[in-house]
Amino acid sequence: MSTDTDKKFAIISECMRGDGQPEAAIRAFEALFSQLEHGSSGAISEKEIDPVTSLPALDDLIKPQGSALQRPLAQTVIIKLNGGLGTSMGLDGPKSLLPVKEDLTFLDIIAKQIIYLRRHYNAKIPLLLMNSFSTHHASLAKLADYAELPLAGLPLDFLQHRVPKLCKQSLTPIEWPANPELAWCPPGHGDLYAAIASSGTLTKLLERGYRYAFISNADNLGATLDTAILAYFAEEGLPFLMEVTPRTAADRKGGHLARRKSDGRLVLRESAQCPAQDVEAFQDITRHHFFNTNNLWVNLEVLAAMIEERGYVPLPLIRNEKSVDPCDLSTPKVYQLESAMGAAIETFSGAGAINVPRTRFAPVKQCVDLLSIWSDAYVLTEDLRISLHPSRRGQPPTLKLDENYYRMISDLKKRFPNGAPSLLECESLTIEGDISFGANVKLKGCIQLNSEKDGANIPAGSVLEG
Repeated sequence: MSTDTDKKFAIISECMRGDGQPEAAIRAFEALFSQLEHGSSGAISEKEIDPVTSLPALDDLIKPQGSALQRPLAQTVIIKLNGGLGTSMGLDGPKSLLPVKEDLTFLDIIAKQIIYLRRHYNAKIPLLLMNSFSTHHASLAKLADYAELPLAGLPLDFLQHRVPKLCKQSLTPIEWPANPELAWCPPGHGDLYAAIASSGTLTKLLERGYRYAFISNADNLGATLDTAILAYFAEEGLPFLMEVTPRTAADRKGGHLARRKSDGRLVLRESAQCPAQDVEAFQDITRHHFFNTNNLWVNLEVLAAMIEERGYVPLPLIRNEKSVDPCDLSTPKVYQLESAMGAAIETFSGAGAINVPRTRFAPVKQCVDLLSIWSDAYVLTEDLRISLHPSRRGQPPTLKLDENYYRMISDLKKRFPNGAPSLLECESLTIEGDISFGANVKLKGCIQLNSEKDGANIPAGSVLEG
């Protein structure tokens, strides 16, 4: 870095050390700050990349047997990103503590999945959560319900870091005495690599013979350990593998996979990294076919060697411009410097991607997603997966709920006090207005409901067929 950059970052590093952040977090943030200082916004233009047209497919892999499976299973850890509070859904606690099926929370289902895998394959597969300070205590309290879950010498979680928001004008840490916590932000899930190293968890895993990590979001109930992918990852000797799935019209604004022209490496381009003039190409799903499910496989030995050599995992900058108080747009503008976990695909030499079915990407981001999973359109399988009912033939119902009345969890519970209606035979459901549902309501075909009167009610036992 230049002398001026060094001086600016000295202020930032002092601020982070004063907050108790470890050197690994400071080095990773320094790399992002250096990109910002050199004029990078993290943008990836269309002329720099080529589309990815074909990839190996999960459906073509052979299911492993015997030692081809047992050996890598004994060396695998499952990591779930669990730092979110679900504030967009009206929650004030960990999103993963929200009941999603048969009164089981995300964390209940995840814990039961791990226990099932251990018993079924006779393998000591650890579970690790990457928690935030906001989710740490409540999440571990929930996991305490599963006494057999901890493994000797390994923690159940490690904590992600936090970084200062930077004043847009001076690029120094913003000060906000009215609410000092607002001066800080999470550094994106790209922080996983620094956090697992600085916590000492990476060293503990390697000392106990764990070599492979399967990483996914806690709210993606389609992300379970697939033994065919694990065997492929191990046999091919890949350092990093990203699960991708074909984009649909609903995914136009989501990040996509591409190949950099300059070196042929795979790259992940998020919407925040797309220049304005390239938006049309970015959203063209016939050009850019695949998007990142955020289900990743990482070779821990390669990761440790990279951190040992460089001090951090180099990741492209994602620069987000926001107000210091996101609820008050008149407050000073700041830059939040973030990175994406999947962007490491361009950092690991020889990294690959695999085309997986859409069933491995089933996140719950909004209340409308939750209502669908609450319903009988989805079932909880013997191996604790949330799966579409077989009669749905892989096609989930399409739901659109009026955000004025169904955006928050409290809204959903108020209007569906007896749980979700039957959606097993429902193709689509659109609700406009304030409509509540009685018990045992059944919806079939394409249903559109519209009420200009607040508090309209669908009587118990009704059968609506479009």
